[in-house]
Amino acid sequence: MKKVGMISLGCAKNRVDSENMLGMLKQRGYEIVADPAEADVLFVNTCGFIESAKEESIDAIFEMAQYKKQGNKKLFVTGCLAQRYPEALLSEIPEIDGILGVAEYSRLFDMMEAAEKGDKPCYTANGARFLHTPRVLTTPGYSAYVKISDGCDNRCTYCAIPLIRGGYSSRPFEDIVQECRALAADGVTELTLIAQDTSRYGCDLGDGHYLLPELLEAVSEIEGVHWVRVLYCYPDSTEDRLLDAIQRLPKVAPYLDLPLQHIDDALLKAMNRRGSADWIKSRIVECRKRGILLRTTMIVGFPGETDAQFQTLLDFVKEARFERLGAFTYSAEEGTAAARMPNQIDEAVKQQRMDQLMMLQQAVSMEVNEARIGTECEVLVDGFDEETGRFYGRSLLEAPESDGCIWLNVSPGLNADRELTPGEYVQVKITGADAYDLEGTVTGRGNRQ
Repeated sequence: MKKVGMISLGCAKNRVDSENMLGMLKQRGYEIVADPAEADVLFVNTCGFIESAKEESIDAIFEMAQYKKQGNKKLFVTGCLAQRYPEALLSEIPEIDGILGVAEYSRLFDMMEAAEKGDKPCYTANGARFLHTPRVLTTPGYSAYVKISDGCDNRCTYCAIPLIRGGYSSRPFEDIVQECRALAADGVTELTLIAQDTSRYGCDLGDGHYLLPELLEAVSEIEGVHWVRVLYCYPDSTEDRLLDAIQRLPKVAPYLDLPLQHIDDALLKAMNRRGSADWIKSRIVECRKRGILLRTTMIVGFPGETDAQFQTLLDFVKEARFERLGAFTYSAEEGTAAARMPNQIDEAVKQQRMDQLMMLQQAVSMEVNEARIGTECEVLVDGFDEETGRFYGRSLLEAPESDGCIWLNVSPGLNADRELTPGEYVQVKITGADAYDLEGTVTGRGNRQ
């Protein structure tokens, strides 16, 4: 039996692609191994979003190429960087045996068979967006990401995603529901719906209406699903109907990931972001009315950003009090409109602004977390930390991999002889907080999940 190893880089959407490929390989009889030295076939599923992600992908390819010295191994490069720079990769890294783009995963075995014959196949044309294959989850068995669309039509001037993944394409409604049913039947209790722009889901299906509210309802009704969350919404397509569904459906996290990028109207226009600062603020008000936690992302140092515009951003973040906020320094991506704009900002200024923004957000996060002390919530146990000797988990208000955790203490006598189990849901009273994590005492335990 041949053995295969895979490194998956980048976002959760890329991770789902990796899991689909692993599922295809497993069906063909390949054994999946964690140690590259044991593998006969190596895959690097790359990210090409920003410069730092490209560098990480290149480093991973070179690292895997070293294992080819140990024997007759094949090295294949897939994903966004492969889609964007196939010729350069094959030319500069001769150890690569084949390239597979983001819409060509259905040709996985065509590539592998061609490489066995001594060719260097390169498949980057448009192909099947969504694969009907079992996945091999790389997340814990109780939690999974579900991709509901691919590509993007927003054409933000700083972003290369449409150049890589093409236009927006919604996955068929029933395909998504069927996959969610299958995942739940296999023991997954937490489902996270993802896409480049989840709030536009369904715009290219049927009558063109957004269908995310209906999808959330359908997924919530699946037996075995305990939590559902949705990430990566776009401000102008985040309708009240969606907010109402999040508020109404008890299994859906009252949590909205709403990447805003900035709040200055002139910069929003330069970024080709739809919706004004007033519209964004109105969305925040509507979310707050419904008790929805907000996560956002900002870009600092976009071409032409003045000190006054950056101060406007700081004032907004202080006022809006986002429970979660991440930030990027602007990266000039080849082929994007923003990379050709005048008044590019010096890297030192970008970093200075980034540090200032995150210091402000750290103080906001601390206040927000301290306000949760004394409250009770349901927590999904994620694991055990050997260094601290404590279990940790997340509530509905913490998304997997991107947010902080809740460190857990078990009350004496509360089934304390039975260790907490990853995947178990427990009741917790919050007793402490820092800027990123919380601490709580387990007050109630249910059945093992």
